[in-house]
Amino acid sequence: MWEPILNETWYPEDFAKNVVDILHEEYPYPYCYAGCDVTAKGHEYFPIHFTHPLNGAGGAFNTSKIDPKISYFTREWGDNVDDWNSHNSPSRVNRAWGEIPMLVQAQGYAKTDYKYTCYDVLYRNTRQHMGGCLWHSFDHQRGYHPDPFYGGIMDAFRQPKLSYYMFCAQRPVEKNNRLIAENGPMVFIANAMTPFSPKDVTVYSNCDEVRLTYCKNGKQFIYKKEKTDEGMPSPIITFKDVWDVMYDKQLARKNKHEESYLLAEGIVDGEVVATHKVMPARRPSKIILWADNEGTETIADGSDLITVIAAIADENGNIKRLNNYHIKFEIEGPGELVASKETFTNPREVQWGTAPILVRAKAQTGNIKVKASVVPTEYTRRCLLSSLYQQQKLYTRLLSMRMN
Repeated sequence: MWEPILNETWYPEDFAKNVVDILHEEYPYPYCYAGCDVTAKGHEYFPIHFTHPLNGAGGAFNTSKIDPKISYFTREWGDNVDDWNSHNSPSRVNRAWGEIPMLVQAQGYAKTDYKYTCYDVLYRNTRQHMGGCLWHSFDHQRGYHPDPFYGGIMDAFRQPKLSYYMFCAQRPVEKNNRLIAENGPMVFIANAMTPFSPKDVTVYSNCDEVRLTYCKNGKQFIYKKEKTDEGMPSPIITFKDVWDVMYDKQLARKNKHEESYLLAEGIVDGEVVATHKVMPARRPSKIILWADNEGTETIADGSDLITVIAAIADENGNIKRLNNYHIKFEIEGPGELVASKETFTNPREVQWGTAPILVRAKAQTGNIKVKASVVPTEYTRRCLLSSLYQQQKLYTRLLSMRMN
């Protein structure tokens, strides 16, 4: 499907016809389809019209009249700004703002209690409305507004927000070994068990059943997915009045920290196929450092980039989401940090427990060492990467991580 016209722009009818003719001339195949805004001049030359579904959002570029000969598609949905000047929106959430704003964003993308285009609404339409694309996958600078766009399901460094896991729960529960991406059964607890976390515990899962356990020998809660062909595949799961910060305090005072946890188990056909456990983060004691490369190799050509993440954690590795530390990064070997003091990126403020930095590999092979330390204390962590020559390509690969 192609959009050969100018996006969200008014143009004359003859322009619309010309671009459709050019498209079919340059791509003369039977599966070549073109789309445009349903209200644009010359839309009659396009077999696909962009609009929100009738049960979703309205506004400009949309229609309330359906032509049985036309296929419909929502070019972009999800963004929910107040006006196009202030840009306040429940869908635009900086990851640093914490779990409650991120929960609101995920709920708005999944299913709203007001009329608006969301994932559930798209699933409640006939096949004539083929679906839609979320705007946008990750946060980014736009240029025409002083604020970044915060509507992504990941931040600019591809660190997931809670809505990312909500969308993960919409994938099929069946494992597919042919896919490179994560697939199969999943369960995720969207509650950090902080003193400010909601009592209601939100869980995202594609499993038929979810069992939530609160604390050792504690109460269990069961959710069973309703079998229906309507709506989104896996609705958001909410277990009411579970997290109790005062009970966690009781356990902590008795030095029973290990007994305070949330454990979610995803169940399919009576068997546990996925688990996720969350524990409250205690006293910060170390830095966890990892290369966020999704298993890919970094080419040592002088331009390839890799993201390295530093996290503040307690002695058991639980990330301390609520803290105001700053992380200073240092590097050795054939690589350089894409960061500086002048841009406030090194040292970098910890946000929602983590601080990312970009590393650019140089053209030379060798070991790249990244060191992270808390300013001004002495917690440190080093990350060792190695570059090698293979099949006439230079690669950088994460080898190990060790404490200083």
